[in-house]
Amino acid sequence: MDHPVTAVFDANVLYPAPLRDLLIRLAQAGLVRARWTEAIHDEWVRSVLKANPTLSPDRLARTRKLMNEAVRDCLVTGYEDLTESLSLPDPNDRHILAAAIRAAAEVIVTFNLKDFPAGLLATYNIEAMHPDDFLLALFDASPGPICAAFKRQREGLRNPPKTAEELLTALEGQGLTQVVARLRPFVDLL
Repeated sequence: MDHPVTAVFDANVLYPAPLRDLLIRLAQAGLVRARWTEAIHDEWVRSVLKANPTLSPDRLARTRKLMNEAVRDCLVTGYEDLTESLSLPDPNDRHILAAAIRAAAEVIVTFNLKDFPAGLLATYNIEAMHPDDFLLALFDASPGPICAAFKRQREGLRNPPKTAEELLTALEGQGLTQVVARLRPFVDLL
């Protein structure tokens, strides 16, 4: 990836806070043009509240607002009219593809690759990528900036703070095994 790739982030990659934080920091560093919609926000917020009913909806509304403020031009709008005309294995994912088309995204970053068939996405010049593969491609293209973004993420953790190894282990637990393996040799610098 020799230019900032435009990527729509599915709700399932915004759900886990460590991955969400890393993706936003990569966008802030100019390594990716991160895009999402209010509907994608709604989806990840619903999932977090379902899994953690004691969390405050106001706290998640604040997170959502901060995300929108942190990443320039992140919200995709005007995609809704495309949704009904699209066909995907899970009709509930059509809005994500519609947003990707409207945003001229090259990538949809998702854990649910089966829901975004490569052949269908290719007709729109879009590829679905697992977040581990996406981050690995970014790392291979720009290891220094990826390490710097990871370090900023770790340094921003206050409640509770984490060592680089603890953060790597958390990301590994979210299925990011390949990129964590690439980052681990640099753990003393992170």
